Amino acid sequence: MNRLRRAPLDVWFEPLLIVVLGLGYILWYRSTTLTATEQASLGWDNLKTTIVDHIVLTLTATVIVVVIAIPLGILLTRDRAKSFRPVAVNFANIGQAAPAVGLIVLLTMWLGTGFRTAVVGLVVYAILPILQNTIVGIQQVDQRTIEAARGIGFSGIRTLVQVELPLAVPVILNGVRTALVILVGTATLSTFIGASSLGTLITTGTTLFLPKLLISGAVLVALLALIIDWLGRVVELLATPKGVA
Repeated sequence: MNRLRRAPLDVWFEPLLIVVLGLGYILWYRSTTLTATEQASLGWDNLKTTIVDHIVLTLTATVIVVVIAIPLGILLTRDRAKSFRPVAVNFANIGQAAPAVGLIVLLTMWLGTGFRTAVVGLVVYAILPILQNTIVGIQQVDQRTIEAARGIGFSGIRTLVQVELPLAVPVILNGVRTALVILVGTATLSTFIGASSLGTLITTGTTLFLPKLLISGAVLVALLALIIDWLGRVVELLATPKGVA
């Protein structure tokens, strides 16, 4: 709790922004007149299902990315695998270089439509931030600290687990946080291939010329991204070892 009291300004400012944006949307929603289609789409039962589907899609992709990218990033910092690092990073960069819509369409031609294809597309798109930050986080650990750990008898694995990874945690978690925000926004595109998400509100609003539905979808995605970004920031703060900036 002491650490939260001394938290940077952004940790306290972002919740305020979320509350203001959320209250603003609620007041607007209560005062505006909606069509039957808008009322059906924004009714709590439908909206709750859509939000849950969006969160499940985002978290599923995030877990898979973390399981792949962090161990791979650790491996690429070891002496035996350093020569493969440029190849792996450039390969991971394909997801960021390719337009998200184009990537999802290409995967649809291979895997078909639905939740699985959306998850694969999101994993490919978001792997670079976590992979890159894992590599950078471990590389920035002072070599003298590593040598001191080895000098007192730590094995390579113990040094990695008890010295390198704790010191790299802030950078790694920053990559995870970045990937999460990217995934929240990109997950809206899953609606084009039959996977439910908040993108359904946006595409329906665009297709049927319902600007209020379009605005609602955009605001809800923004709110979800802000909430996840703030939660990631809090976890990053709490997981950072004392004395590490």
